[in-house]
Amino acid sequence: MPQQVPTVSVSELPDDAVILDVREDDEWVHGHVEGATHIPMGEVPSRLDDVPEGDPVYVTCRSGGRSARVAAWLNQNGYDAVNVAEGMGGWEAAGKPMVSETGQPPFVR
Repeated sequence: MPQQVPTVSVSELPDDAVILDVREDDEWVHGHVEGATHIPMGEVPSRLDDVPEGDPVYVTCRSGGRSARVAAWLNQNGYDAVNVAEGMGGWEAAGKPMVSETGQPPFVR
């Protein structure tokens, strides 16, 4: 039976949320939450020292699928992790601020 993953919507995120973005590099550069930590999903197991300290840490991706898997894995490995259900797509749809690394206006790819 699959483990239940704690999940919140973008609107439920606290203002001081510690965010881990697990999207790929090409997604991250186009738009992300300022101050978020970026570790692509496939690199999380080998980069545990880079996972930000948060109680909990909120995990996001584009739409919530990858972040749910990473949050479940982190929880199984002693972290307090919560999935952001709508991911960065929901963040963008809610009109929340983003930054990009491209010099262009940020968007979710």
